[in-house]
Amino acid sequence: MTALDWNAIMADIEAAVAPHRGEGRVADYIPALAAVDPMKFGMCITLADGAAHCLGDADERFSIQSISKVFTLSMALRRVGDDVWKRVGREPSGSPFNSIVQLESERGIPRNPLINAGAIVITDHLVEQVGPDDMLADLLERLRTLSGDPSISIDPIVARSEAEAGARNRALASFMQSYGNLRNPVEATLTAYFSHCAISMNCRQLARAALFLAFDGRDPVSGQRLITSEFCRRINAVMMLCGHYDNSGDFAYRIGLPGKSGVGGGILAIAPRRGSIAVWSPGLNAAGTSLVGGLALEAFVQATGWSVFN
Repeated sequence: MTALDWNAIMADIEAAVAPHRGEGRVADYIPALAAVDPMKFGMCITLADGAAHCLGDADERFSIQSISKVFTLSMALRRVGDDVWKRVGREPSGSPFNSIVQLESERGIPRNPLINAGAIVITDHLVEQVGPDDMLADLLERLRTLSGDPSISIDPIVARSEAEAGARNRALASFMQSYGNLRNPVEATLTAYFSHCAISMNCRQLARAALFLAFDGRDPVSGQRLITSEFCRRINAVMMLCGHYDNSGDFAYRIGLPGKSGVGGGILAIAPRRGSIAVWSPGLNAAGTSLVGGLALEAFVQATGWSVFN
């Protein structure tokens, strides 16, 4: 295999996104995210040996938002296994991330664990198992250990802002509760949900923390197994199909990697058996995925050939 020229690759990516910096709309429906500078852009690629190739604002922290759903799903699968799928599906929704429409026709069972309703159910699983405080402590400990950075934390301002703007999520949770698909009090589950969406990380930390997803559930640097290889494949499959809401098909078409976006402007992408990629730029497209982040990943797969379809 020919060695990649990472300096040239990163220069190509930077050139590809430069004309588009600042494009898109920040997530102004969450007040704490509305003030983020839309010109920001960072990217980091982490390889099997832990080596990191970074660009731009890769060390500036941002709110990971829905990217946290990948990590909570891995925790739920480890704790309760395939019982997860009794309360949430694994099909694309084709709808916005906070849609309630399908919940009514499908009797309170969310389409997948990466839309808001599905992630609330996954959070409810974990809260039921260990309680909200221990669930959040376990998640933070996992992220800190995997990234090698003990400073990773929940941003209380963002968490409070999420709660204040969380009427739609309360509606989703209450609707699922009416069908018996929420086991804990709505506010207990939602407080945990808002908190893990408000975790603050940078691209370097995020790419390193997710490296296990590129290597069959085992961190290739430490050797620690986080989940079984079977569950790892399933998480990557769900990310490919459902990681970007009603933009998931276009993301697969253009980029061809399992991924998960967040309305904070971050995108996590997984290149199986090669590495993990985190990119951040706050301006979003109409579906809530980073516009410049998507362009950066598109340039990345063109330069490396790392699409799973190559």
